[in-house]
Amino acid sequence: MDDHPIVRHGFALSVGEIHPSAEVLEAGSLAEAMAVVRRTQGLTLVLFDLGLTKTGPEGHDGIARMVEALGNTPLLVISGSDDVADIVESVRLGARGYILKTSSTAVLEHSISLALTGETFLPLPRAVLSGAIAAEPARPPSGMLDRLTDRQRDVFQLLLSGYSNKEIARDLGVLEGTVKVHVRAIMQKLGVRNRTQVAVVAARSGCFTPE
Repeated sequence: MDDHPIVRHGFALSVGEIHPSAEVLEAGSLAEAMAVVRRTQGLTLVLFDLGLTKTGPEGHDGIARMVEALGNTPLLVISGSDDVADIVESVRLGARGYILKTSSTAVLEHSISLALTGETFLPLPRAVLSGAIAAEPARPPSGMLDRLTDRQRDVFQLLLSGYSNKEIARDLGVLEGTVKVHVRAIMQKLGVRNRTQVAVVAARSGCFTPE
């Protein structure tokens, strides 16, 4: 979903490269996209251009409307903005990920894979850190990281980079079951219920570590 035909076509081609058997449907406005959702059965995933509604009367609420209409079908936001506020608000409203338009096809493939397995992809901390979060305090005011063990901090940072449990386990050299235990402990200590809320709380508290 994008109001620029060339951009839509580009994403359609990229999705076709990633999933050759996929049928890609395009929409140039929120109204068109809602119509597609209403008349199409078995949608697998929606790519939603934030710029289409951000400056219009719908604002970010366009995401919420689409998420509600889609039900369990995941929605990925695509945007040229690397503003943390846009990223946080998008996932708060139910997006399963946030893809910068400058991202590679590999990033698109990774984010789609995560979304289809119930995970959330965020371009943090790598893409955003150099701009919107240029100066990180040595100790976040909230003391958030102080609540975590050293291993939980490792898992926490990989969560913020959009890694799945399996990828975290491989990166840290531990069992996936062990990662699940750490993730549950992190959520409990931070007072959140899912991975998206972990990212939202972290973004609002400035808890990002440069890589």
